[in-house]
Amino acid sequence: MLKVRTELAATPDLRRRRAFWQILLLAAGLLVLTVISAGSVYLVNKARDDNAAVIHTIEVENQVHALLLEIRRAESSASGFLLTRGPELWTDHQTAVAAILPHLERLAELTKDNPAQTENVRKLRPAVEARLDQFAREMNFIQQRDFASATALVREAAAGNTTGAIRDAADAMLREEQRLFTLRSANADSSQTLAASLTGIGSGLVVVLALVSIWLVRRSAQLRDEAEARLRDANVDLETTVDERTADLREANDEIQRFAYIVSHDLRSPLVNIMGFTSELEELRNDIFGRIASLTQVPAGGPPIAPGDGGETLEAQDKQLSQDFSEALGFIKSSIAKMDRLISAILNLTREGRRAFEPVRIDMRELMEAIAATVAHQAAEANAEIRIGELPDITSDRLALEQIFSNLIDNAVKYLRNDEAGKITVRGRTKLGYAIYEVADNGRGIDAKDHQRIFDLFRRAGTQDKPGQGIGLAHVRALVRRLGGTMSVSSELNQGSTFTITLPINWNASKRTRDR
Repeated sequence: MLKVRTELAATPDLRRRRAFWQILLLAAGLLVLTVISAGSVYLVNKARDDNAAVIHTIEVENQVHALLLEIRRAESSASGFLLTRGPELWTDHQTAVAAILPHLERLAELTKDNPAQTENVRKLRPAVEARLDQFAREMNFIQQRDFASATALVREAAAGNTTGAIRDAADAMLREEQRLFTLRSANADSSQTLAASLTGIGSGLVVVLALVSIWLVRRSAQLRDEAEARLRDANVDLETTVDERTADLREANDEIQRFAYIVSHDLRSPLVNIMGFTSELEELRNDIFGRIASLTQVPAGGPPIAPGDGGETLEAQDKQLSQDFSEALGFIKSSIAKMDRLISAILNLTREGRRAFEPVRIDMRELMEAIAATVAHQAAEANAEIRIGELPDITSDRLALEQIFSNLIDNAVKYLRNDEAGKITVRGRTKLGYAIYEVADNGRGIDAKDHQRIFDLFRRAGTQDKPGQGIGLAHVRALVRRLGGTMSVSSELNQGSTFTITLPINWNASKRTRDR
């Protein structure tokens, strides 16, 4: 049993540790997913930028080739037109010449972020413009039908440096773009490889964390099932133990009640004998002291006076002895009377403990008014007013409630102060299935150190100037407990007292009987 309790006591620590590791794994998983997401986004963007740079390089190369193609097309169409005079060649030449400058501007626009290519474009532009000027002059000679000058100009252009300058600048640009293509392709491949690696590693970590989480969840479920099984076993053992202890307590309680009843009942026999012999002793005392008086008053030579004739008179010493004897008998009688009252109270308690309670629906205001009516004469003599407020109705034992509140109201009337008018208030309310009743007064009050003492059997607090055996409040608290409730007091000396009774609104007699 101790082992089970120790394991159950350690269960909260185990649950906290499992919860901590689960939260840690969840946080790690979120962190991995965040890193993977952020890294993937970064690498994907980088790969996209690298691919865009590769595409840009290819576009620049295409633009260089397109510019060279248009220049060659213009040259070939001009030469063909010079030879054949075909109008379609003229149109083709004009179209090619018109496309050269736009291609050059587009090339300058594409390479403006690269200083080396910008320098190559700066070298290429004069050569292209010079070649266009040559094309214009050739076409002008042809239109003037000066074919000899046109042919000479073509030979001059072919022998000059214009075409070579265009070719050298274009080759330089193509070499630069090829270098950039190789570099940018490598960067793009590296970015894609890193992105794939990060995704793979992250996925692997997520899978590992998922497997660990699944293992922890299964382990937690297994431990929870084991703890629940141990708890069920402990509950079964506890219920068995409680049932055994309850049976023992019930048997002990019944035995105590039987013992109290037998003792109090058997005490009456010797007490009756004592009372009888005390009466005989009192008669014997009268006879003895009467004889003493008659003997002390015998006249000389005459007969003794018979005791009880009324003429005997005790001497001073004998008179004191008679008074002491009478006082002792008075003490014995008062002690016998007190013991008789105590025995009667014990018998009443034992009878009450054996009585079976019968729950019925009770109109509490009607009950309180009936109790107040029974003490109305004492309240009037004490110049006290009893006020009954709103009271919730309950289902309980009527006789027990009458005894409870009769004791409380009777005490409130009994222990009022003489220096002011008494005010006794009975009020009630409900809370969470319970009815709470308060009996408040402005009487003598109770010292804080006596708040628990007043509920002990045969114990009283304060000035003992009122009749009582110290049983009432103990009996009240026992009845309240049997009804499934609680009782408390709030009081200060000379500030009055408030007794609070808390009772279930619907009392279950069978359950209470079983619990006892």
